[in-house]
Order: sequence, then C-alpha cells, then structure tokens
Amino acid sequence: MIKLTWALVAEHVDEWTGDDIVQGAAVLEARVGAAVDASGMKPETVQNWRTDFLSPVVESLRTEGTAALARGESWSKAAGPFLACASSAS
Repeated sequence: MIKLTWALVAEHVDEWTGDDIVQGAAVLEARVGAAVDASGMKPETVQNWRTDFLSPVVESLRTEGTAALARGESWSKAAGPFLACASSAS
C-alpha cells in the first residue's frame, strides 16, 4: 500500500491510499487540478500553474517516486506552493 499526501499552501490538503503509484499520480493530478480550476484564478494563470507546479511534481512522482518506493524509501517534491509526499502505508 502507498500513502500519498499533498498540500497547496493555504488552500487545500488531501491524501490518497492505494496499491498503484500510477493510479496515485492520476488521482493527485485530478484532485489538485480540480482545486486549482476552482481557485478563481484566470484561465491562463491556471494553465501556467499546471505547467510550472503540478506537472513537474506529478512527473517526479511517476519517475523518482516510483523508484524510491521500490527501494522502500519515501518520496517528496515541492514546486512553488505545492508539496506532495509518498511512502509505504503499513
């Protein structure tokens, strides 16, 4: 089992627990994307936020996070006001 937690500074905190890091990355992208979409920012600002902050963290989870979890380690990544962490949920 994998536990994935994330926070958007002063906006949103959430978590997900499951067996598959690919599914976790998809959940992370969808839930954070929904929070950003609902934030009231202008559409171009939302797109920039997704490109500058969300995409690098999700991609890092898919690559570096997957490798770290396979070694029994935890993973974390921050980009701007966004932080995500993953670890084994025992």
